[in-house]
Amino acid sequence: MKLWSETFRDGGLMPAEYAFAEIDPASRVRLAGNRNPHLAWDEVPNGTESLALFCIDPDAPQDASLVNVEGRSLPLTAPRGDFYHWSLLDIPLAMRAIAAGAFSSGITPRGKTADSGAPALRQGLNDYTGWFAGDAAMAGDYHGYDGPCPPWNDERIHHYIFRLYALDVPRLDLPERFTGQQAYAAMFGHILDEAQLVVAYSLNPELALTLKT
Repeated sequence: MKLWSETFRDGGLMPAEYAFAEIDPASRVRLAGNRNPHLAWDEVPNGTESLALFCIDPDAPQDASLVNVEGRSLPLTAPRGDFYHWSLLDIPLAMRAIAAGAFSSGITPRGKTADSGAPALRQGLNDYTGWFAGDAAMAGDYHGYDGPCPPWNDERIHHYIFRLYALDVPRLDLPERFTGQQAYAAMFGHILDEAQLVVAYSLNPELALTLKT
């Protein structure tokens, strides 16, 4: 199976238009375009009943105590784990591309609804749901795609994995309200093939400069 994007090249840099936040020289960061990138695929294997798409940041810090703290940096060696930015399920075989901005365009305080841009598909809760849980202005259920927003003081460049799975079932067994982690676990034993793209992004000005050179 092949997966590609007109938004970025595999191993390249995510344009800020597709991130949740971008660098602001005056205030460190500001909200960005938050558009989902273009994605397209081909060579889906025989026997496929549906496809599932995920976007995962495996470089997310597990301890938030140093995240975006003035005068401190988040060490390269700090414990890391997965942060789910998107889970899109029940993609039919006839669908072979996702247009840029079709599922997300701009920031939605308190989160997008599950059917945003995809009334016939299922979108799980992304991990901004937990991240904003204590923020009175932003708390809510964040369904679908919300893009990169790595800590501006992180010494590590973050990588975002867009991974497409061909499944042998038309619909995964999940509750109405599900997370990316739950969707990922539900695929066990149903995967026929997979393809992925990896793109980098940073809000640390020094690291962002190295990505552009």
